Amino acid sequence: MSDTPHAIHRSDYGRLIAIILVLCLLAAAGYALQHTISCFLLSWVIAYLLDPLLVLAEKRKIKRAYALATLYVALAILTVFFLTFMLPTLTLSWDGFVRDLPAYILKIKQLALEWKNRVPTQAGSEEIQWLIDTLSGNIDAAAQKAGTVAYSFGTRMFFNLFNIVLSPILVFFMLYYKQTIMSTVASWIPEHRREILISIGLEVNSSIGGYMRGQVIVSLIVALFASLSLFVIDIPHPFFCGLFAGAASILPFIGVIIAILPALFFAWFKYQTMAVMAKVGIIFAVIYFLEGYIVKPLVFKQAMNLNPLVTIIMVMALGELLGFWGILLALPIAAAIKIAWAHVVNGDFRH
Repeated sequence: MSDTPHAIHRSDYGRLIAIILVLCLLAAAGYALQHTISCFLLSWVIAYLLDPLLVLAEKRKIKRAYALATLYVALAILTVFFLTFMLPTLTLSWDGFVRDLPAYILKIKQLALEWKNRVPTQAGSEEIQWLIDTLSGNIDAAAQKAGTVAYSFGTRMFFNLFNIVLSPILVFFMLYYKQTIMSTVASWIPEHRREILISIGLEVNSSIGGYMRGQVIVSLIVALFASLSLFVIDIPHPFFCGLFAGAASILPFIGVIIAILPALFFAWFKYQTMAVMAKVGIIFAVIYFLEGYIVKPLVFKQAMNLNPLVTIIMVMALGELLGFWGILLALPIAAAIKIAWAHVVNGDFRH
């Protein structure tokens, strides 16, 4: 009898060690297969965003296969339009940015030297000059690495291009075999937990589905209005700034501040007047006012009601672990955890 507790403890320790080893193996496999996982996540997000169109078609008595074929024809037409008209413009904008990057870095270095000469000779000035010298040295290093960074970005773009080519195939199978996949996953769930887990899954889908589709719409609207506005007032690289602003709008709270930084820098570099920078500030203030008080209330049907502190922590933690995908999926994951935890607190798993 005395050996039973020890056996139980040993069994618990063995189970804990096994769980830790499995998690370590999953982390190692995830790191080794990061490009494959990235392609899968991209395909899953696209399929998740497109599925409501097929569901709507099915409600109108159109078979999923026919609706999927029609959807792919429409997407093919949009792809041809993008490759014919939009891609050359974006490529020229990126080439211009890479070409001008050394000049931007050199200008920042000149400003640092001017600030150094303006520092008065008084207590603490040596520390300030040392700080400026250090900044200048880092700027020189950045200028030397500008080509390397551009090459590295091109390499990543190659892998992303591979994902873009492969994703439509994965998306097709995800959408076509959606019901089969859902039925298979449901069959893996223990029968006494199946009903509650499926109910939680539907609740999570209802909560985060509208968020993800709404966030894509909001990002596109911000990118479009920012690009057009900056183009009108002749700010360099307006499309680059617009796309950056649209991507930054994914970040909660701090995205508004980050989005304006490239536009302010390019405006200052070209004009070096407070009037133009004020115009840029007004443009982004109007865009984000419309986004916050008109666009989001219309687009987002259901709010996830997440605590701001939890939101920031989730974005930082998952962004550190998973990069772009961690930032994009931080809020949906947080919402899913919140919904599941609410059911645990209510005792729904005790039955």
